[in-house]
Amino acid sequence: MALVSIRGVNKVYDGNVHAVKDVSLEIRDKEFMVFVGPSGCGKTTTLRMVAGLESITSGDILIGDTVVNQLPPMDRDIAMVFQNYALYPHMSVFHNMAFGLKMRKFEKPEIDKRVRDAAAILGIENLLDRKPRQLSGGQRQRVALGRAIVRHPQVFLFDEPLSNLDAKLRVQMRVELKKLHERLGTTAIYVTHDQVEAMTLGDRVVVMKDGVVQQVGEPLELYNTPANKFVAGFIGSPAMNFADVTLMESGGKLWAEAQGLRIGIPGEIARRANGRNGAHATLGIRPEDIHLAGPADPAELCFEAEVEVIEQLGSESVLDTRVCSSACVASVDPTLRMKVHDRLKLAMNPARLHLFDAGSEAAI
Repeated sequence: MALVSIRGVNKVYDGNVHAVKDVSLEIRDKEFMVFVGPSGCGKTTTLRMVAGLESITSGDILIGDTVVNQLPPMDRDIAMVFQNYALYPHMSVFHNMAFGLKMRKFEKPEIDKRVRDAAAILGIENLLDRKPRQLSGGQRQRVALGRAIVRHPQVFLFDEPLSNLDAKLRVQMRVELKKLHERLGTTAIYVTHDQVEAMTLGDRVVVMKDGVVQQVGEPLELYNTPANKFVAGFIGSPAMNFADVTLMESGGKLWAEAQGLRIGIPGEIARRANGRNGAHATLGIRPEDIHLAGPADPAELCFEAEVEVIEQLGSESVLDTRVCSSACVASVDPTLRMKVHDRLKLAMNPARLHLFDAGSEAAI
């Protein structure tokens, strides 16, 4: 069982930089867990502590039933794939993939079998005699993956392995990584700053900010029920729209009011916000949950907006609009005809509204 347990782990640098703060997680056997967050949030430091490349200030990390805090990387039965590939330029692809096995004194027939099996899985059998300089970025990344696969580790660790690839190849490699994980059935921990990568790859996703875990959950759980404003804004593309509002009760209904905006809050959210009359809050709505208002849309969910920029993406049109002094992004049907400076009447999907406390930023 390749269960990875992170229990109350902290990392403090130079006595005052608290990079990772009391992180506790259980990463299940054969799970693909993705850590995501902005630069400096502590995700890579956490990964490096699991790998043994960073010491742990306090807490414990277990792989299976073994506490690995004091074990060197080579004794942890893990394999790591780095952002910069870390291939030996003077060695062939075969010898790059075989190097770790040679250091562990594997027999030549076993090394040959493992390298050729991994090369077949990755479709690089015809590259085994080439040097890294003769390979494209995608091919180098496959070699780096192959070097990890031949180890037959309990846990794969990935440190932003696709960030050096172009956009099209990143999408292709994401699909290949997911297929590879399904085929190998090994526990994987993956670090990225790209929330699209996190959502498409992860069985579960850990969102971090300032060294603190903000939320752990399946991708759609993070998207549909974010725990706080940070997670709501970080997950989803284009990002969620936010408006600072005041909650007001009127006519037996709860309203979110701001300059140029008065939105009726539907039943379930209104019940959770009970007793907050006059309180400040943040109203959130995703661009894809805003549409051009029609006759069936209640007036309490509609608002006026002026189009500032139109991004035609083929499958959708992304409108950057202005609502009084605030910006609002809407993702609408690409067949709609409009131009910059048009004034539109937009409507929100009531089931997709979010409210966040103005002080704690936690979801209401």
